[in-house]
Amino acid sequence: MFYSSFLVVLVLMAVTAPVALAFGFGGALAARSTFWPLRMFGKAYTAMVRGVPDIVFFLFVPVALDQGLEYLRHRIKCPDWTEPVRQGNDFVVCAAAKLPLSTSPQWWHELYGFSLAVATFSVVFGAFAANVIYGAMQAVPHAQLETAEAYGMSRRQVSRRVLIPQMWSYALPGLSNLWMILIKATPLLFLLGVADIVYWARELGATKSAIYAYPHPDWRVWYFLFLLVFYLGMTRLSETVLGHITARLSRGQATMAGEAQRKADT
Repeated sequence: MFYSSFLVVLVLMAVTAPVALAFGFGGALAARSTFWPLRMFGKAYTAMVRGVPDIVFFLFVPVALDQGLEYLRHRIKCPDWTEPVRQGNDFVVCAAAKLPLSTSPQWWHELYGFSLAVATFSVVFGAFAANVIYGAMQAVPHAQLETAEAYGMSRRQVSRRVLIPQMWSYALPGLSNLWMILIKATPLLFLLGVADIVYWARELGATKSAIYAYPHPDWRVWYFLFLLVFYLGMTRLSETVLGHITARLSRGQATMAGEAQRKADT
């Protein structure tokens, strides 16, 4: 289970990254919208999530999603229920509305908890991605957009054919930093009830230290040292891949990286 928890972390990053990017892209487009309510929603989402400590959202979003889904199922499946769902500090719904059901297999409970974790990470990191993408869109030279409009392109065509392809070279440095932060934030899975590598390192280290006195009074130091190597390796691999992507996107662009490539070629 300790070794399989590494797969859980890798799957979390692989699933969360595109979902958070989709949240960020949608938030950035909403913040640039000419429709006032949509523009305010995009800016409010970005400002609120970025302005509140991440730990608050990591504790709030899973509970809010879980109770919200159970409440909807409760209203549908148990219409004759007369007692309030809020009973002091407890949230009580009928047995048929529980997610997952008590009769569900263990893997379904784990998948449900993992899905809540993905949603939480996506909401939090999507807000930061929205701010990065919004700034990248603003950095695209306005003259290029005006030239496209002069050729008869509509606003939607300008965004799809000029603005969005151009903005990636400006957004990638900020998105790269977010990816690094996402890697470092995966130990927060422990707060969401998912048995990740940090959880098992602590549990197994403490168990072995209670049985064996060799090679160290507390074996957790060896487990966490192994996690240190794992995270450093992930960071190094990410830097290499992101470096190649940055070089590819910067080629021919009017950015510092693109100008450096042009001078190197000449």
